[in-house]
Amino acid sequence: MGNRSKSPAPAATDKASKPRANSRGRVSAKKGLPPGTLVHIGKQSGEKVRISVMSYDEDHYRADELVTPDRIPAYRDGAARTWINIDGLDDVQVIEQLGKIFGLHPLVLEDILNTHQRPKFEDHDDYLFIVIRMLSLDAKTYEIASEQLSLIVGPNYLLTFQEVPGDDFDGVRQRLEIGKERMRKGGPDYLAYALIDTVVDNYFVILEKLSERIEMLEEELVSKPSIETLRVIHRLKRDIVFLRRSIWPLREVANRLTLGDTPLIKPSTIPYFRDVYDHAIHVIDTMETFRDIVSGMLDIYLSSVSNRLNEVMKVLTIIATIFIPLTFLSGWYGMNFKDMPELSWRWGYPMVICIALAVAVGLLLLFRKKKWL
Repeated sequence: MGNRSKSPAPAATDKASKPRANSRGRVSAKKGLPPGTLVHIGKQSGEKVRISVMSYDEDHYRADELVTPDRIPAYRDGAARTWINIDGLDDVQVIEQLGKIFGLHPLVLEDILNTHQRPKFEDHDDYLFIVIRMLSLDAKTYEIASEQLSLIVGPNYLLTFQEVPGDDFDGVRQRLEIGKERMRKGGPDYLAYALIDTVVDNYFVILEKLSERIEMLEEELVSKPSIETLRVIHRLKRDIVFLRRSIWPLREVANRLTLGDTPLIKPSTIPYFRDVYDHAIHVIDTMETFRDIVSGMLDIYLSSVSNRLNEVMKVLTIIATIFIPLTFLSGWYGMNFKDMPELSWRWGYPMVICIALAVAVGLLLLFRKKKWL
């Protein structure tokens, strides 16, 4: 009965390869349908729905893969605590069958299948419904991917619905398997905390990567800004708006979890949710700081481009200023007058060259003295 076998999904790379949900794709499929109608709106995994079950208590642990829905009632009615994870939402009938087994409201099932939900918390007396966003950042392309994670916290069970296979919860599974710390002793509320805490910790990984990118972009802005730099700034602004929309509502969710106004969250678990709340506030504050920095980057870009243009104009102005008197001299002695004494003077030509050089050197020294060079 080992830990659930699943391909690892590092926070910064693997999950970013998943397709990002199209904010306009298939949302219109629900137009005109009554509330509670189950239609999957979101990423299509192209695979069958995978159900895995982990049942545990202080002394025992068991993990089963590829469980069929008809076997779920046996886990639900057992004495052990149960974590049921569903990967993939393509098969609406399976989700509807699970909803009937656990007595989930049709509107809850509708929100699970509509994966464009904002983070939220709902108390349905017999169970808690929590929605958060799992985010990942590709370390090479800096592409941000978002996936909805829906949690149903019951008296002795936890349901988790993921859009596609692959997550960052292998550490939680290992802690369950070896019985580390409070994992075996805690109930479904503590397991829900562990999963939410893992998701929030991954936000810090994304923010660290964005911080490195912002620092490199700031150096580029000062040294050699280009049109590509401007494109990167606009893309970064868009990504931060996307992050803000995905993370900001988590503050309210974490705050609701710390109130302790439901018996499904034990008083001993509330301090852990307070820690998640503090982390969420930290993430939001950091994200707001990044937004202010990126908003000011456009001004830095315009200032850098203006400074470079000023430097070019200064050089051209100096060159033009030097050649103005030289042009005057050449024009003066280029006039077609027969009686010009200098034209018949033996040293006239060398004298004009010396005067031109003296004027040029004199102007350069003047510019140097004025600190224009």
